Amino acid sequence: MSKRCEPSAIIRTRRCSGRNIFLRMRIGALVALVCLASCRTRPLSRIAQQSDSLDLTQLVPRDSTDSALVVPRVITTPSVVLFWLRAADTLSRDDQADTFDDLKYYTAQVAPALAASGIQLVATNADTVYVSLPNAARRTILLSGLDYPYGYLLIDPGGPERILTGVYEDGDLMDELRAYFDLPDDSTSAPPRATT
Repeated sequence: MSKRCEPSAIIRTRRCSGRNIFLRMRIGALVALVCLASCRTRPLSRIAQQSDSLDLTQLVPRDSTDSALVVPRVITTPSVVLFWLRAADTLSRDDQADTFDDLKYYTAQVAPALAASGIQLVATNADTVYVSLPNAARRTILLSGLDYPYGYLLIDPGGPERILTGVYEDGDLMDELRAYFDLPDDSTSAPPRATT
């Protein structure tokens, strides 16, 4: 009789250990899902809003991957996005420095006109920009694969975007801004306020 009990005890042990394995797998899967969910506690729009507060001078061409600017922008208002993509890192150090200095200089020349017109100036190293549309929809704009991996993206939500690649001198850049945003010739002054 003891011989008959041994096989059933072995079978019972296997069944119990099999159940324990599945229970352990379920617990492991649950722990993995909780860990995965906790990694993404903030929505993408909140992350993008935090990165929008960065100053234009933080867009550094030496290593475009070290910046918080690699987070894709979400544009909700008329904006000029100064972009400097990772592909620009293939330029020599001297070319990078010269090009970036020119880009910053000419951007600084038109910044007062943008501010006076209520147009936001932001910078990014991300090759994707999102435009916020009604009903919580977004339109994606890809900047990779262009003639130059740096330049300007002009966005007026609700209309088509305009991409200006390369470095534009301030006069040419201002002409492009006037044409796209329908700015007056004297756009450096603040728009007149209505009085009652």
